[in-house]
Amino acid sequence: MNATRKTAASESKALQKGQQTKAAIVDAALGLATQIGLEGLSIGALAEVARMSKSGVFAHFGSREELQISVVREYHLRFEAEVFLPILQVERGLPRLRQLFANWTKRTSAEIDSGCLYISGAAEFDDRPGPVRDALASSVKTWLAAVHRTVVQAREEGHLAADMDAEQMVFELHGLILALQYEARFLRSSKSLARTLKGFENILLRYGASDVVPVIKTSAKRTTSSKK
Repeated sequence: MNATRKTAASESKALQKGQQTKAAIVDAALGLATQIGLEGLSIGALAEVARMSKSGVFAHFGSREELQISVVREYHLRFEAEVFLPILQVERGLPRLRQLFANWTKRTSAEIDSGCLYISGAAEFDDRPGPVRDALASSVKTWLAAVHRTVVQAREEGHLAADMDAEQMVFELHGLILALQYEARFLRSSKSLARTLKGFENILLRYGASDVVPVIKTSAKRTTSSKK
C-alpha cells in the first residue's frame, strides 16, 4: 500500500512539474510571438529562448502548429482576464460598457510596442485556412460576442436607445481599437489615444447614451451678445 501511494505521489509530482514546464514554455512562446509573429514561431527558436532542447519542447507540443494554437489560447486567457473579467464587478449597463472600453484601450496601448496577437495574427493568417487561423478567429469572435452582450445589457438597462443596433455599435467600437493600434503603432501618432476616446464618446452619443452631454457650440455673435 505504501509503495502504491509513493508511486502515485511521484507520478503526481511529475505531472505537476510537466504542467509547470509547459506553462513556462507557452509563456516564453507568447513573448516571442508578440515580437516576431505567430508565423515566425518555431520549435527551434523557442528552444533557444527557453534554453531547452528541441526535443524537450517538441515533447510538450508535438508540432509547430499545436505550439501556435497553445499560444493563441494563452493570449486569449490573458486578454480575457485583463479586459473582460474585471468589468463583471462593475454595475451592468453603461458603466460596465465604459469600463470594458477603458480596459480594451489600456490593453491596446500597452501593446503598441509589442503588438496585438489578434491583429498581427489576422494579417498573417487571414488567407491561410487551417487550425491556427480557426483558433485565432474563434478567440476574436468569442471576445466580440462578450462586447455585444455588454452593449445589449446597456440597451436593456435603458442606458442606450431602445432601437439602437447593437451589432453595428460593436463593429464601430472594434473599428476604433483597430484604428488606435494602426495609428499608434504604424503611424506613431501622438493623438491616436485621445482621438479614440473622443470617438468612443461620439459613438455613445449617436446611440443614445444617457450619460453623454452633447457639446453645444456657441457662435461668436451669440457669445458677444450674451456678454452685453
